[in-house]
Amino acid sequence: MRNINVNGGDGIKELVDIFKALSDENRIKIVQMLVGGELCACDIQEHFQLTQPTISHHMKVLMQSGLVEGEKRGKWMFYCINDLRINELKAFIDGVTKKGFEDDQTMIDRISYCQCDGERKK
Repeated sequence: MRNINVNGGDGIKELVDIFKALSDENRIKIVQMLVGGELCACDIQEHFQLTQPTISHHMKVLMQSGLVEGEKRGKWMFYCINDLRINELKAFIDGVTKKGFEDDQTMIDRISYCQCDGERKK
């Protein structure tokens, strides 16, 4: 599994795209639906009171972020979760939580170093 490199410009852009994709209530609901397995676009649309072009837009945003993959079969699009991308996102979130830092002594040392005269809250 590849970690999203937040030190490089591309890694930050990837994270921004992911969080933008997840900033919409309907897209979060779509991701939750896809956790259960692959779905056709018509199955997704059936659960929303949205037009087909609006659903297509949401799916495009989710695919551009890498969270969802799509495959055209005949005239239908089928969508599923991109497990690799989800795992990359989970690794990033673990890395910005205390639990994630506990496993990385170098990160703890770097964060603990403070040049100010104030007291650090724990």
